Amino acid sequence: MKTLAIVFPAVAFLLLLSNPSHAAIQRPQNVTLAAQQGSGGSTAAPDSTAAATTSSERKVTSYTLPRETDRKARDLSKIRFRFALISFVYGLVVLWLVLAWKLAPKFRDWAESISSKRFLQGIVFSPLLILATDVLSLPTGIYDNWVERKYGISVQGWGSWSWDWAKGELISVVIGSLLITLLYAVIRKSPRRWWFYFWLVSVPLLVIGIFVQPLIIDPMFHKFVPLAQKDPRLTASLQELVQHAGQNIPPERMFWMGAAEKSTALNAYVTGFGGSKRIVVWDTTIAKMNTPQIVFVTGHEMGHYVLRHIPKLIVLNSLAFLILFYLGYRCIGWVLARWGGKWGIRGLEDWASLPALLLLLSVFSFISNPIGNKISRYYEHQADQYGLEVTHALTPDSGQVAAQAFQILGEVDLSDPEPNRLDIFLFYSHPAIPNRIRFALTYDPWSNGGSGEFVH
Repeated sequence: MKTLAIVFPAVAFLLLLSNPSHAAIQRPQNVTLAAQQGSGGSTAAPDSTAAATTSSERKVTSYTLPRETDRKARDLSKIRFRFALISFVYGLVVLWLVLAWKLAPKFRDWAESISSKRFLQGIVFSPLLILATDVLSLPTGIYDNWVERKYGISVQGWGSWSWDWAKGELISVVIGSLLITLLYAVIRKSPRRWWFYFWLVSVPLLVIGIFVQPLIIDPMFHKFVPLAQKDPRLTASLQELVQHAGQNIPPERMFWMGAAEKSTALNAYVTGFGGSKRIVVWDTTIAKMNTPQIVFVTGHEMGHYVLRHIPKLIVLNSLAFLILFYLGYRCIGWVLARWGGKWGIRGLEDWASLPALLLLLSVFSFISNPIGNKISRYYEHQADQYGLEVTHALTPDSGQVAAQAFQILGEVDLSDPEPNRLDIFLFYSHPAIPNRIRFALTYDPWSNGGSGEFVH
């Protein structure tokens, strides 16, 4: 399942580069229930209820998997946990190699030999550093996709995967070059307050990014078609849900997204705000879940908006950026004083200091990750609760329907029935599937004439 965190590449660029095992800047994450991406699909308009498999109708009492699926889920969970730890360490190694091999000073010298203007130097230096770190980081990206293919979650060919990587690099180079140039302009202008002024710039960029993401970034990686063209019945059910939730998302802002050409995973999400707000349902979700289950999934996503998780996360992420930048400012001077000469770095205002700053941000970001994930799990739990409440009046036995949706999601995404507690603490941005099913089956404030907390 994808993290709830709001990520915009222009602001998150420093943090993404500080963990270069992610290869390129990937497509930003939405507020989602499930995982993976894809594009493509037919133009037929299926009946989502008829398309659902028989297993989607069976009664769920707890999260259980067939023996072979259970074994695969547990094995994959161990692999993902180890890989998350190894990829973090490998990211540090990549940045250390960039420093030890003095790649940044070489790129700086080339940039300075081309022009004496700082802006042009940034335009030359930044793409070279971005591409160098991302190429060095390719092994982890390739391994990650290999594992996803081995376990049947990814069906994306290597040619398609490489094309997505190339598009991610293009986004990274364009946005990253402008951001790096801006960062060093601020550093030169205010060596003691750069961390604060750069943070002030990052906040509006974050908001702009959330708005433009579904309009510009998402279509670069996926095919979107109005949901009404693909599944009119589902569109009508979702419109009923939207009206019941008191939201304003007309049918023309509901989209079908093709995922089957790249992934078997399931997802539906609400993204953007204002004029860009929309509901997106993957074709894989329509194929595996029936209409009531998809309505619950969408109700969960609706909860993020109704409960104002988006502005709350913007504030929290902004504060996190401020703290990280300040910690980077407090430590970078000591790091450069001790090793800067060895690495060929003249000072903080030198373009070549960027890998050292990213190395620090990488460590601080990893340390703070459990805090962010804890908050994310809390918000996801609230969204589950809202989804149950908002569908209570629309769907008979909404708790069972929600449990069925989580069961299908766990089966397809191979969610671990007994995840490692340390794994949850460090990396889980959502509650574990067994806990979500248990809550869906036991949450019943209406049994004694009561009402929901969020939907009365």
